[in-house]
Amino acid sequence: MEFTAQQIAQLIQGKVEGDENATVNTFAKIEEGVTGAISFLSNPKYTHYLYETKSSIVLIDDNLELEHPVKTTLIRVKNAYECVAKLLQIYESSKPQKTGIDSLAFISPKAKVGNNCYIGAFAYIGDNAVVGDNCQIYPHATIGDNVQIGNKCIIYPSVVIYQGCKLGNNVTIHAGSVIGADGFGFAPSTEGYDKIPQIGIVTIEDDVEIGANTCVDRSTMGSTYLRKGVKLDNLVQIAHNTDIGENTVMSAQVGIAGSTKVGQWCMFGGQVGLAGHITIGNKVFLGAQSGVPGNIKDNQTLIGTPPMEPKPYFKSQVIFRRLPELYKQINDLQKQVDELTKERNK
Repeated sequence: MEFTAQQIAQLIQGKVEGDENATVNTFAKIEEGVTGAISFLSNPKYTHYLYETKSSIVLIDDNLELEHPVKTTLIRVKNAYECVAKLLQIYESSKPQKTGIDSLAFISPKAKVGNNCYIGAFAYIGDNAVVGDNCQIYPHATIGDNVQIGNKCIIYPSVVIYQGCKLGNNVTIHAGSVIGADGFGFAPSTEGYDKIPQIGIVTIEDDVEIGANTCVDRSTMGSTYLRKGVKLDNLVQIAHNTDIGENTVMSAQVGIAGSTKVGQWCMFGGQVGLAGHITIGNKVFLGAQSGVPGNIKDNQTLIGTPPMEPKPYFKSQVIFRRLPELYKQINDLQKQVDELTKERNK
C-alpha cells in the first residue's frame, strides 16, 4: 500500500514541509533510506543523516532546527518516535492474517476454539482448553489441558503453555517461551532434595507481550501473575509465585526469584537480578546488571549491586578503578606511621 505525506500527516497530526504528494510504501532506518521509504529521527546522534538520506519522507520532532536544506519531505510531529510506532502498528495490522485450522494440527474434541482463528501445522491443543476469537496459534505450539486463552492472542511457534494457565486478551508470546513450567521448589533431605509439587498456575492479564525463550514458572500454590500491559524481553526468567505489576517492562536476561512482588510502571535493564521474597515499589528504574537483595520503595532510579542512586554509583566506580593505587598509598602511609611510632617509643 502507498501513502502520501499528506495522508500520513493526517494520521499522526503532523505538519508537512515539502512535497505533500510524496509517496511511501515501506519503512527504512534514516541511515539506510531509499526512495519510497519513510524514516524517522528522534536521536540527535543521527541528525547528520537527515541531510543525506534518500528516504522520501522523514518524521522529525517539532522543535528540531535545520542547519542545512534537506532534499526529503519532512513531517513535523510532537514526538517522532511515538508517531513511527503508531505507523508501524497501522502497517502491521494491514497485513492479511492467516485463518483456518491446518489438517496437521491436533485439537482435542473436548477443546473449544473461537471464531476466525488460525491453528498451524503440528500445533497441539489439549483437553478442555479454551481459545478465544481471532487468535493465531502457530506451528508446534503446545496448549495444555484446561488452558484458557482470551481473544486476539498470538502464540508463536514452539511456545509451550502448561496445563491450567490463563491468558487474557491481546497477549503475544514469542517463539520458544514456556509458560507454567514447575517453579524451582526442592526441600533438602538427608538423601538429597525432595521435589515440592507445584500445583498452582500462571495468570497473564490483557495486553502482555513476552519475548522469545522467556520462562514464567507456575506457582507452588495460587498463581504467578503478569499484570495488564507487562512487556518482557527475550530470555527473561520469572520464578514461581511472583507478581509483576501493570505496565512494567524488563529487558533481556532479567531474573526474578520466587515470591517477589514488583510494582507498576517499573523498568529493568538487561541482566537485572532480584532476590526472592522482596517487594519492589511502583516506578522503580533499575540499571543494567543491578543486583537487588532487598525491598525498594516507590519512585527510585538505582544501579549497581547493591543498587544505589546513579550519581554516587558512578563516583564510586571512579574510586574503584583507583583501588590498586590507593591500596599502595595506604600501605606506604602505614609503614611511615609504624616507623614514626617506633621512633617515638624509643
